Amino acid sequence: MDLNALKKKLDTLQTPQASGGKIDYSTIFWKPSIGKQQIRIVPSAYDASNPFTELKFHYGITNKVMISPSNFGEKDPIALFANKLREGEYTKENYVLAKKLDAKNRIFVPVVVRGEEDKGTRLWQFGKLVYEELLALAVDDEIGDYTDIVGGRDLTVETVGPEVTGTPYNKSSIRVRMKTSPLSEDAAQVEKWTAEQPNPKEGLFKVYTFDEMKSALEKWLSPEEDTVSENAFPPATTAQTTSNFSLDTSNVKQSKVDKFDNLFDTKDSANDDLPF
Repeated sequence: MDLNALKKKLDTLQTPQASGGKIDYSTIFWKPSIGKQQIRIVPSAYDASNPFTELKFHYGITNKVMISPSNFGEKDPIALFANKLREGEYTKENYVLAKKLDAKNRIFVPVVVRGEEDKGTRLWQFGKLVYEELLALAVDDEIGDYTDIVGGRDLTVETVGPEVTGTPYNKSSIRVRMKTSPLSEDAAQVEKWTAEQPNPKEGLFKVYTFDEMKSALEKWLSPEEDTVSENAFPPATTAQTTSNFSLDTSNVKQSKVDKFDNLFDTKDSANDDLPF
């Protein structure tokens, strides 16, 4: 047998395949289902000191989630606009709009799901509350490093649905297993899980250009826009949002769009850097 050829074929089969130009996110992300599931957080292949990756996203500006360029050290026109609103004369309308335009933090961590080990290492993404739970466990002296491949701990994730939360969303809580255990008894399996991981910062989300994001925001600010229901990338859930905000133009003769364009004049660009 040509082992090299077989290896290439295996790699092809194990690589997430695009269907109609879309990534099969189920092979990349893990989303807790209602009930209890046991997982193991795996050390990151990209940062040995920290398995968590924090990324900022804009929801509700278009019919897709937009990853903020600030994650890559670049200017984010939506964030710049929100900052300009805060720097100007205070109005309730501008305050609400600026807050709505703020990028939202999502956290990603590599996990192996017990009972689904054949699916390899996937990314679990969540928000602030789950993140705080996991960090609290990490700093507990009685628990230690639960990601350790030899003496770490599995976690039990319990998820309840809307009928319990009283909201349209599920809610997950975490409980650490008291017994330590190796990630796997199979050294080759451990090497595979810790080396072959999706990178949340590369290739998973479309990166929009500055002008594309500026144009999307301009359209969203237009009074002709109607209510838009947003769908996030598969593992995320977003609520319905409306675009009936407007800038306070009572003391100026500019239209919203004109005012928006003026914020990005080249004469002001030197002062628009974000505090990365």
